[in-house]
Amino acid sequence: MPTCVVTGGAGFLGSHLCEALLERGNRVVCIDSLETGSLGNIEHLRDGAFHFIGHDITEHIRVDEPVDVVYHLASPASPIDYLRLPLLTLKVGSYGTHNALGLAKAKRARFLLASTSEVYGDPQVHPQPETYWGHVNPIGPRGVYDEAKRYAEAMTMAYHRQQGVDTAIVRIFNTYGPRMRPHDGRAIPTFLRQAIDEKPLTVFGDGSQTRSFCYVDDLVRGIVLLAESGEHLPVNIGNPSEKTLLELADAVIRVTGSSSQIVFEALPVDDPQVRQPDITRARQLLGWEPEVELDDGLRRTLASIGRDAARA
Repeated sequence: MPTCVVTGGAGFLGSHLCEALLERGNRVVCIDSLETGSLGNIEHLRDGAFHFIGHDITEHIRVDEPVDVVYHLASPASPIDYLRLPLLTLKVGSYGTHNALGLAKAKRARFLLASTSEVYGDPQVHPQPETYWGHVNPIGPRGVYDEAKRYAEAMTMAYHRQQGVDTAIVRIFNTYGPRMRPHDGRAIPTFLRQAIDEKPLTVFGDGSQTRSFCYVDDLVRGIVLLAESGEHLPVNIGNPSEKTLLELADAVIRVTGSSSQIVFEALPVDDPQVRQPDITRARQLLGWEPEVELDDGLRRTLASIGRDAARA
């Protein structure tokens, strides 16, 4: 039975990845400090093949068994979290990545870094291919997250080139689905919460800025395919179907049947105007592309909200 370590495994994405790996017959060691993750996300996974370790990945980590793959997902990821925890975000991207890579090196395991589309910043190239170097403000409020991930990518490649670690990098675009926290500050959980409560949906700016929303099951499938490949360079995983924030708000109102209106608020500093992945490499290398359309994914997420609340 292959053993996978998932750092940040009690978070939104991490818990879905743990679940998928268990379903594939893997043993899973979930490591999480619970700073932004929750035991409620993984309580249904507690069986003989699943082991939880409460630990801060910025401190040295020891796993007393062979490890085949290390999935490094640990990081504050929502704007609310990394603006509240700027130094921790930088430490997780640096010390945390170093420790996770050190574990992979010691165990001779495959290592996968969960990076982000935020490494592209407010892109001047559209859609964004992996060869684009980005347009990032390193001293802006979002810089702690953007630069932490860029640094983590550089460290991952350094470990690969100098230490011979078998590494992979996935650049994750906007993802949604069950277990997202309703107050995490991202568009879909915010819009769903507001629509369910029949409150106005708050759109920043004029709503013309775009995002590309990938359902979590599609994303996790792509992550596992990349980990099982021999690829070392970054690969975009995301849905190339680009939507404006106004289109998203309309879709949420339609799916929920809400009578909510849309109101507009000031655009946050350094908020990207466009975000759309070029997934040519994912298609060619992994045979991957998303399958879940936005309305279907929103319905699945909506149906899970009651279950998530009961677990909280």
